[in-house]
Amino acid sequence: MNFSFFIAKRIRKGVEGGKQVSKPAVRIATIGIAIGLAVMIVSVSIVIGFKHEIRSKIIGFGSHIQISNYDASSSSVTKSIMANDSLMSVLGKTKGILHVQRYSLKAGMIKTPDAFQGVLIKGVGQEFDPSFFKQYLTAGRMPKFSDSQSCNEILVSKYIADRMHLKLGDRVFAYFIQDDIRVRRFKIVGIYQTNFSEYDNLYLFTDLYTITHLNNWDKDQVSGIELTINNYDNLKVMTYAVNHMFGHYVDKYGNNYSVQNIEDLNPGLFAWLGLLNMNVWVILILMIGISGFTMISGLLIIILERTNMIGILKALGATGASIRKTFLYLAIFIIGKGMLWGNIIGLLFCFIQKKFGLFRLDPATYYIDRVPIEFSLLLWALLNVATFAVAVIMLVGPSYLVAKIRPAKSIRFE
Repeated sequence: MNFSFFIAKRIRKGVEGGKQVSKPAVRIATIGIAIGLAVMIVSVSIVIGFKHEIRSKIIGFGSHIQISNYDASSSSVTKSIMANDSLMSVLGKTKGILHVQRYSLKAGMIKTPDAFQGVLIKGVGQEFDPSFFKQYLTAGRMPKFSDSQSCNEILVSKYIADRMHLKLGDRVFAYFIQDDIRVRRFKIVGIYQTNFSEYDNLYLFTDLYTITHLNNWDKDQVSGIELTINNYDNLKVMTYAVNHMFGHYVDKYGNNYSVQNIEDLNPGLFAWLGLLNMNVWVILILMIGISGFTMISGLLIIILERTNMIGILKALGATGASIRKTFLYLAIFIIGKGMLWGNIIGLLFCFIQKKFGLFRLDPATYYIDRVPIEFSLLLWALLNVATFAVAVIMLVGPSYLVAKIRPAKSIRFE
């Protein structure tokens, strides 16, 4: 067996000379490593979960990429583009695009005897993917989305329903101001709540035919086309590809097309999410630093406690390098134990929070009602490897203290 490894095991087990290593030093070092690693695992899991939750909600309302009228952003009037079957077919067959759907928008106001609310009604066709909203339905069902007939059904948010004192099955009047005031009566068939106030406070959903008719458009005219891609990491590449196809396209109505991804349309929100990465790095650096310094303190205490043993080993012919390795092996034992407990604590917390959602958040501030957790096996492995590597590297310098110990003086040291 390796000499340094053998001595380190003997010291760890407290059998050498009937003595034990300094228990407080070892405990503090072990606790420091455990807490540091647990905090890092939890922090990374929360940030990944938070970013994923917010991003999925933004995408749920607007998909990954939108094709719309180039002049729409500079006009208060809803502008259209052409979305006929051939164009939809081309987009649907494009590599990397998972789903294609049309939408049309109409600004208006809903009114009850007690209150009124400005809204943006979004009309969608039968190809609309309802999976996002189904998971946030609090009552009722999704409307019957169609581009060929009006169902007069509407999906409203819980915020609007509560503010307007509306409930499932109620009928509500919507007013649209154009050259004259147009009125449409809708039946509430579903209520959703995503806690994403920027959209919940504004959006209602109905069929595409109704909005097309209210905008006085032809059947092949819509406000835009939403594209869902199969890999978010390819968002910029796919945006460029779609823009290359339709960025300079002019339809038969003389409308210019514009291609934007979800990050272009929501720069503030994604800049905010980007700042979370900085917070994670600060936490990781602090925790690794604290863990490393507690290990340095523990190692120095252990070396000082074993000064007599070091002198005897040197007198017997042990080299400084072999003795240094002995204490590094001992430190690795302590780091390993601390990391084991850190993983147990961190993963247990993540599991409990993921399963039961014990820690809640204010949805008005954070857009979600509980602390989100998303575990990444790759990042977990990287955290463990980085923690171990940095802790060991930080201990190499202090281990050279062994070279300063002189056998003649240290043997008499107690």
